[in-house]
Order: sequence, then C-alpha cells, then structure tokens
Amino acid sequence: MLTGATPASPTCRLDHVSCEDETADLLRRAGHKLTPQRLLIVRALRHAKGHVTAAQIAEDVRREFPFVDVSTVYRTLDVLRRMRLATITDMGAGDAVFEWAPTTSHHHLICSSCGTVQELSSEYFELLEQRVVDDFGFRADLDHFAIFGLCRECQLEPGE
Repeated sequence: MLTGATPASPTCRLDHVSCEDETADLLRRAGHKLTPQRLLIVRALRHAKGHVTAAQIAEDVRREFPFVDVSTVYRTLDVLRRMRLATITDMGAGDAVFEWAPTTSHHHLICSSCGTVQELSSEYFELLEQRVVDDFGFRADLDHFAIFGLCRECQLEPGE
C-alpha cells in the first residue's frame, strides 16, 4: 500500500468530503492528475456497497459527468489497484469486479454449481504467503480473490 494510504474507514460513508480529500491527496502525492472524471470514479468506487463492475461505475459517474468514457474508468481503476487502494476479482460472473480496498483482506469461496458465495478470512493464506516468500523470495498479492469449487450442499447432490 502506498505510504500513508489507508483503506476507507467505516466513517467515510458519513463524511464524503474528508475521505475524498484524503484520496485526492494520495493520488496527487503519487503523481497522478486529479481530473473531475477521476475524482467521480474514485467517489463511485469508494462509496459503492460491495463489488462493482467498471460498467456500473461508469453508469454512476455518467449521472454527473455524461461523457466519461469507460476506458477512463478502467485506467483509473488500474491506478487505484496499483496503489493498493482498490482490488479486482473475477467472481465468475463475466466481468471482473472492483472493490475499495477493505481494511482487512478477504476472499470468496464460490460454488460453481449453485453460485453461493461465502467469504473466507485471509488467515487461511498467511502460511502460504510466508512460504512463497521464504521459498521463492516472491511477495504474492493475496489481498482479494475467489476460489471456485463445490459447496457442501452441492457435493451431496446426486450426479455431482
């Protein structure tokens, strides 16, 4: 995470101005331009409830800035992802989804049969993360991802 960067705090939703100022300052310090489009994209993601697609963010931003291009949304999301302020995950529904970086990492177990999604704590991957560093000197990005398989109920169904 960029030095000084902190994921959205629980009070952020109540105080849009201060969290937007904080994000603008982080972008500025990292050398990124602060265009009106970029700030609207940041706001849309930061205040989204859960995972959203780039198309959903573009739709939200177009309410205030009708001519924003979806490529601008993708470029901004890529900047936020590289700054570790946003995560991107393939949840198996077609488009990748984005989320403002949560205060703690989390992952998803997704049933390929019924589509049930269960959140999985990052503690399951702490040993893996350390072993990859120890064995390969590689620091893996294990902040947010999805694991596909069959849930307990679908495993019990005949034919599965």
